[in-house]
Amino acid sequence: MLADLRKNPWRLLLAINAAVIAGVFVHKIQLPPYVPYIHLLVDYHLGFIKRALIGAVVALFTDKVPVWLVFALGGAAWLVTAGLYARLFQRTFGFTARTLPLFVFTAGSPFFLKNFMHTLGHFDIYGCALAIVLLLMPAGSLLFVATAAVFSIALVLIHHIHLLMYVPTIITIVLIRHYIGYGCHRGNVAFGVIALAIVAALFFAAQFLGTMPIPEADFVAYLKTRMADPSRTDLLQFAYIWYQPLAKEIADTWGRLPHNILGVPVFALLIWLHTPLWRVFANLIGALKSETHRRLVIAALAGVSLAYLVMFAMVFDYSRWISNWAVCMILILHAVKMLPAARETALIPVEDQKTNIFGLIITLIPRVGIVRPF
Repeated sequence: MLADLRKNPWRLLLAINAAVIAGVFVHKIQLPPYVPYIHLLVDYHLGFIKRALIGAVVALFTDKVPVWLVFALGGAAWLVTAGLYARLFQRTFGFTARTLPLFVFTAGSPFFLKNFMHTLGHFDIYGCALAIVLLLMPAGSLLFVATAAVFSIALVLIHHIHLLMYVPTIITIVLIRHYIGYGCHRGNVAFGVIALAIVAALFFAAQFLGTMPIPEADFVAYLKTRMADPSRTDLLQFAYIWYQPLAKEIADTWGRLPHNILGVPVFALLIWLHTPLWRVFANLIGALKSETHRRLVIAALAGVSLAYLVMFAMVFDYSRWISNWAVCMILILHAVKMLPAARETALIPVEDQKTNIFGLIITLIPRVGIVRPF
């Protein structure tokens, strides 16, 4: 029995992943939700401001925001995202003994669902969930492009950094599923360009016009009226981010760079541990029937990666950014699998000792972190 387990440990690794996620959740709910909580308090009561959509939606249902709502909303978003990804994987690859290693390397990656559990309440997961919806819905009409545009607008209103974090992946999914899958003509190209221009304009409005219009002390006083427990003033210590200009964010990031750059070898190691997954991705791209499709996919991957490189230069939450980059790669892998292929490609081998070791290691890593590794 032990010999069989060594050869095919993937069901056990899946169970261990579930236990690790439960442990991360128990740890997370014991931590003060500094940044996620204040985002539930900020709305459009004082005018158009950045990072306010989630708080505005919450304000439609309650005047007072309890701290536990961070974990309730974050937990619900996590469960929805996990369910959506399971459905996507089933549709793209199916759940069989042959595909289980691939599921462990994607859903069980410390970059993906485990790190989303560690960042519970943060806004990253909404981009992932909406991108998965676009991978699941029919893509043959302009409704698909319009839905992608609406999703992108919502993400920019949640946090304008989504223009770099998940909007490029959404554009890639639209490119692969609609424009490559169903062809380009004057109407759908013009529609896509207009939609992209609207999203870009909204980003610049949020970035440069979405600063809080009142003094910070008055802003904090307003936030206290939204709190279920106004005595928890410690949860308002990040109110300054609604006043911080882009130049200050970049200066802070470069000031922390000598210390934060020490995590790069760890990120490189984590990426290397996913080598079996990247090999499958490369094989899928290489197996595409059209050379044009291969070049477009490679260009899209470069574009998404470039957006993350820009984000690395602007905001210092490096562990979150590298984790979301890996998630975007996983989602694009699913999109590439939907394109016409010249041949069937091999997936991650079920019985390979080196692959099994890599799978065990990434299973045991509970998360990547928010700023620095772990």
